[in-house]
Amino acid sequence: MRRRATDFRRPVRRRVPDALWWALCCAVVLLFIYILTKGTQIESRPALSKRTYKNDRIMEGLNITDEMLSSDSVTRQLNDQISLAKAFVVIAKESNNLQFAWELSAQIRNSQILLSNAATRRSPLTTRESESAIHDMALLLYQAQQLHYDSATMIMRFKAKIQALEEQMNSVTEKSSKYGQIAAEEVPKSLYCLGVRLTTEWFKNLNLQKKLKDKRQVEMKIKDKNLYHFCVFSDNIIATSVVVNSTAKNSKNPNMIVFHLVTDEINYAAMKAWFAMNDFRGVTVEVQKYEDFTWLNASYVPVLKQLQDSEIQSYYFSGNSDDGKTPIKFRNPKYLSMLNHLRFYIPEVFPALKKIVFLDDDVVVQKDLSDLFSIDLNGNVNGAVETCMETFHRYHKYLNYSHPLIRAHFDPDACGWAFGMNVFDLVEWRKKNVTGIYHYWQEKNVDRTLWKLGTLPPGLLTFYGLTEPLDPSWHVLGFGYTNVDPQLIERGAVLHFNGNSKPWLKIGIEKYKPLWEKHIDYSHPLLQQCNFH
Repeated sequence: MRRRATDFRRPVRRRVPDALWWALCCAVVLLFIYILTKGTQIESRPALSKRTYKNDRIMEGLNITDEMLSSDSVTRQLNDQISLAKAFVVIAKESNNLQFAWELSAQIRNSQILLSNAATRRSPLTTRESESAIHDMALLLYQAQQLHYDSATMIMRFKAKIQALEEQMNSVTEKSSKYGQIAAEEVPKSLYCLGVRLTTEWFKNLNLQKKLKDKRQVEMKIKDKNLYHFCVFSDNIIATSVVVNSTAKNSKNPNMIVFHLVTDEINYAAMKAWFAMNDFRGVTVEVQKYEDFTWLNASYVPVLKQLQDSEIQSYYFSGNSDDGKTPIKFRNPKYLSMLNHLRFYIPEVFPALKKIVFLDDDVVVQKDLSDLFSIDLNGNVNGAVETCMETFHRYHKYLNYSHPLIRAHFDPDACGWAFGMNVFDLVEWRKKNVTGIYHYWQEKNVDRTLWKLGTLPPGLLTFYGLTEPLDPSWHVLGFGYTNVDPQLIERGAVLHFNGNSKPWLKIGIEKYKPLWEKHIDYSHPLLQQCNFH
């Protein structure tokens, strides 16, 4: 057989497979590169997504801030309209225009929905989509102005309303003060009944009078300087009885206690009858009436002189001299009562005594008071508890410091003190002529320019620089007008019902009445007859 030439041995078959192989290899390499590239993109996508979301949030915040700060911002315009509309809703409700208030509220909700949708999609509001809401709200706001809901008009209306409310409040306060004062000055029927029955009993029962006269020991005790002497100036029988009874109950040596009671002509017989028919654990009781004091006359006592003045009488008793400008509490005639001013004449009332404790008739004693008589007053005349702490006042609260006399003689920040439980050194009183000091200031105040009324302001002037501060626990005040700290009540020796809400009145503070009532024997026949309960 004949062979082919060398050049003709399958040349095509060799070239074609080589090209295919090279093509396939390139395709595989490209495919591998493509797969690697895709994998890298898939792996890096979550991190990229996180960075993109964070950037979007930052851009969103920047967009919102720019939007709100922009002067032509639609979002800002809507927010301003909503704020104004909310104010008008309140005004409309106060004006009883409920329909208009409802329309405003509905439009406020529509505008808020637009703002909410814009925030959700993270894009600012456009003028086109908010045009209707802005227009509708603008119409309502214009309508509000037509109804005089604009700021200037509303300010004037509110001012007028505030003024009307203030006038109404002042009127109510004045009436409340007036009726409260009337209630405080009112004599309860039961107390009036007791006075009448005791007076009748005194003049009817000769044995009662004889019993009082036969107490010769009383004459000796009332001048004994070694005993504990107390004085009360009052026309209230039951209140005075509580003072004496509570002192006796809490005393370690009641037989060493002497009570000097001074009342008026009207209640003299009744007061004597009550203390003659009742025993107070051996306490000695002396009853006097101030009408028997011969030295108590208009030539000596400025208050009695003032009572004879027609202008003073008109001021206190008719109440027509100053068109009602002075509060009713300052026009109370009781402030001119001699029983109220006798505290400035104690050395004259008890000339034989050297030391005495003065008690108001609206106090309750719950500790032994004998230690008061051993307190060193350091040359001062008056021992009293200071009241310039907490809610109580200093001199400038009681006196008129626009008057040159007051301004020249007294420190406005001097600490005040309280009447109601006072220790008086009568020896120093007489030596320093304290009653004369009282007369001087009382005469200077004839036109009521130094102080208005009461006995505390002249007391502050009279005993200025002559008062020794006592421990606050000796005298706790406030039971007739405010709440008192329970710890102070527990520690207090003398509890004072100062204020209008006296415990024997219906307007008394109920939670404090038991402190006073426990010293009354409601089973007493006369108290039952007079309906005391």
